Amino acid sequence: MSTIHEQAMSYVYQQVLQRLIGHFTRAERTSLQLLVQRIVVAAGGMEQVGNYKVLIAHGGGEVSSYTLALLRAAQLTIAGRSPKTFQIRVATLRHAGMTQATLDCLNQGYAALFFHDDPRVELLMVENHEVLPFNHQRPASSAAREISQRNKLMIGHLTSGDIRAALCDDTLLALGDFYQRVATWNGGVHALVSGDSVRKQSQYIAWLKKNALATGLAFAPGKPSSLNGWFARMEEWSVGCYRDLYGEHYAGNESPGRGGHRHLAYIGIADLLKDADVAHAPLLTGFLAYKRDPFEFHFSHPAYPNPLLMAHLHGVQAQCLRELSYEHGVAGFVRRAADFLHRRQVPVALIKEASGPEGQLLSTAYIQEFSGLDDSQLTCLLFAPFVQHGERLESFLRQCHPGMLVALPELHKALQGKPAADILHQWLVDTSGLPLPLLQHLYRKRPLLGGRGMRVCKQTLARPKVRIAQVSGR
Repeated sequence: MSTIHEQAMSYVYQQVLQRLIGHFTRAERTSLQLLVQRIVVAAGGMEQVGNYKVLIAHGGGEVSSYTLALLRAAQLTIAGRSPKTFQIRVATLRHAGMTQATLDCLNQGYAALFFHDDPRVELLMVENHEVLPFNHQRPASSAAREISQRNKLMIGHLTSGDIRAALCDDTLLALGDFYQRVATWNGGVHALVSGDSVRKQSQYIAWLKKNALATGLAFAPGKPSSLNGWFARMEEWSVGCYRDLYGEHYAGNESPGRGGHRHLAYIGIADLLKDADVAHAPLLTGFLAYKRDPFEFHFSHPAYPNPLLMAHLHGVQAQCLRELSYEHGVAGFVRRAADFLHRRQVPVALIKEASGPEGQLLSTAYIQEFSGLDDSQLTCLLFAPFVQHGERLESFLRQCHPGMLVALPELHKALQGKPAADILHQWLVDTSGLPLPLLQHLYRKRPLLGGRGMRVCKQTLARPKVRIAQVSGR
């Protein structure tokens, strides 16, 4: 890079910083200086900051978007005071619920922060256990969608039709692998920066540990002493859950490895955000032009991770399990979720329209796009008729497929692995969306008591109870 080009780019970055700070309140300017101080201390001083690389996990939500903008301001602030500044690695876990609108919003934010041409910034995306350069126009992986669909079905059946578990748990279980990969990829990073609260992080860790221990597998005792150790433990627990879920049919992925820097620091800034109205901050709405996608899947709100999707599921549930109308189920959801829908500025009219015939068709198409499931497979999941030796199979047939009641004994034989007509095998596969070997596996399994549905779903991880200076090794 020529000297003239460097000077020109330096001027551009100064302009970006000035525009950024122009959207800051007085309190946010104070938070910025505190963040700069924390990063410099973690790096070991201003003379070391140029060799320091931090990671931020960015899912497109308000908190991570706001944190990213604050982190960029800190990077450019240090660049104005020192010959070099720290590097930023931005990583996104692409899951089945991530819409194109969200990907476009991510890209728009990166452009506003002038990330794309800055060699001090890495933009990454993890999909199907592979670390890729961020590309908002890359089509979703068909293999990843198939795996996600299968995982959702297996979790949904084993949690006795707990739809929140079916929708949330697969992505939550993927977090251990995600953090391991992005923290160690290409030489690793020195620190993780997060705006998530310690409370939410602890709840996620407790949920993951509880599910791992429920598998009956033996895990190392005690708490990891470093963030690296937590990532490795999270991955170990997640793998244990998947092994229990699939049994002899489990097919693991290549381990992300445990390279990177030996001591990974945690730089939490939740305390800097506690008094900020993040959702309405000019930094978010003005500078980043952030717009919430009503069709996006929000893991931080487990009761209503996607209002339109949940309204449809309540309608189907009322229709199939409670012998009420689809409209009755949707209306009940809207009443219970009224406060949430108002706070999140979700258009209630859109939800109510979903209860009409045209709206129901739209919702059916949407859930099929999101999860790969048609209404027949969704209904089957809600009944969970195969677990516990087909305990609910007769009631499922009686309610949803009365014409198949005559074949009930033969269906049990097929699920037991005994000879049965090919047409019955195909009916089971088409109705459930799962291959016959996995249906036979479910037939031998007991349901998970109480379900594994996470009550606080968040792309977060636990903060080790040690100071930054201790885990940074400086």
